[in-house]
Amino acid sequence: MKKHWEILVVDDDEIACESLAAWLREDGYPTDMVFSGQEAIDKANEKEYALYFVDLKMPGGLDGIETMMKIRNIYPDASVIIITAHATVDTAITALKEGAQEYIVKPCNPEEISLLVDRIIKVKNLQRQNVLLRKKLTRQYSFQDIISKNSKMHEIFQLIRDIASLKSTVLIQGESGTGKELVARAIHYSGDRAKKPFISVSCAALAETLLESELFGYEKGAFTGANTQKKGKFELADGGTIFLDEIGDISPKLQMDLLRVIQEKKFYRVGGSEELRVDVRVIAATNKDLMKAVSEGRFREELFYRLNVINIQIPPLRERREDIPLLVRHFIEQISHELGKEVDDITESAMRGLIDYNWPGNVRELENTIERSIVTCKMSVLSEEDFTFLTKSRSLSDDWIVPTNESLQNVEKKVIEATLRRFDGNIKETASVLGIDRSTLYEKIKRYNIPRYKGEGVS
Repeated sequence: MKKHWEILVVDDDEIACESLAAWLREDGYPTDMVFSGQEAIDKANEKEYALYFVDLKMPGGLDGIETMMKIRNIYPDASVIIITAHATVDTAITALKEGAQEYIVKPCNPEEISLLVDRIIKVKNLQRQNVLLRKKLTRQYSFQDIISKNSKMHEIFQLIRDIASLKSTVLIQGESGTGKELVARAIHYSGDRAKKPFISVSCAALAETLLESELFGYEKGAFTGANTQKKGKFELADGGTIFLDEIGDISPKLQMDLLRVIQEKKFYRVGGSEELRVDVRVIAATNKDLMKAVSEGRFREELFYRLNVINIQIPPLRERREDIPLLVRHFIEQISHELGKEVDDITESAMRGLIDYNWPGNVRELENTIERSIVTCKMSVLSEEDFTFLTKSRSLSDDWIVPTNESLQNVEKKVIEATLRRFDGNIKETASVLGIDRSTLYEKIKRYNIPRYKGEGVS
């Protein structure tokens, strides 16, 4: 591993600089030398080093502290070791306070240098392995920006691959925040329409008249304020895909207009007399029960069946809790980078609380929760204290409510899952509380494909 870690030695004393560099090279580390702070900054701008040995006193320019601070402006995680022949308590405190990883006194002991570098490099190797592992896990369990290791979600991934290049309409159903638009985009960008437009429209955001002109466009003078002709979303999506979100909220008149467009691929702009033809794939989404809306006369049966050629049901986050750690770490990495905050991990107890929470707002709520916790946190690792806002309105562990609309098998599965989480995956304690032997519990875990929630007490 040593060949991957390069070291820079910065010292105006050329003999001391060359001696230290020689020791490091003997240990197998490629080492560069410079004799001033400015040269060190120039080198750092060329490439990143694993370690920087920087002399504290360098006359005629930048001193060691200033050099270190400029290097850390380029690489915030840079490991800098300050070396000096003039050791005082004040300079040591200043160096460590400003970000030095270590502070050592000349003359340097080669054996101590070797032990120090070896220790720092081992930590860096572990950090690198953790980063690579997280990226590998994200790649392994991601598909078109959707991250999941849940078996139902992977069935959806395969269905997306199968239908991506078809013209058939798709109806995506699921609770708010489950990622319906992500699934719609995955369908579009996995198929032969990927290089054509993907146009998204929220059907609940606009009044009926505004939504009609938004979808179909309008002619100049069609209504007050229509000073120019405007193309609608269907025209803009020609050759590609139109995503109609919250389709269950549209009016009866627009339901008729949509039915005609889907059937005939033709429509008129508002106030227009020219019939327009488009080649558009329609993907619709809703968090409502459209079958119930049809039976109650609130949604046209013909439109429902036209939309429901291919149906995708996205499970809520509480039914795929094994995805929560993956999503949490993904959001921590993404959001901390966007906000410019050095937050890179979460404690086990905080993660357990997030896994146990019911997530009524699903993945969107989880993302917003991680963002809020990163904004307000004081440390580089998120802890339970950073999520207290979540428990004020709703307990992380929901009170038991006897279900009256589920199968006995589904209830049994949920009870086993909840008990395993309570005891951090400890089979012995879980079986004892449930009143069954361990072999029976193992069989049920296998039958229901239940994640083990491994913790310190697993047996």
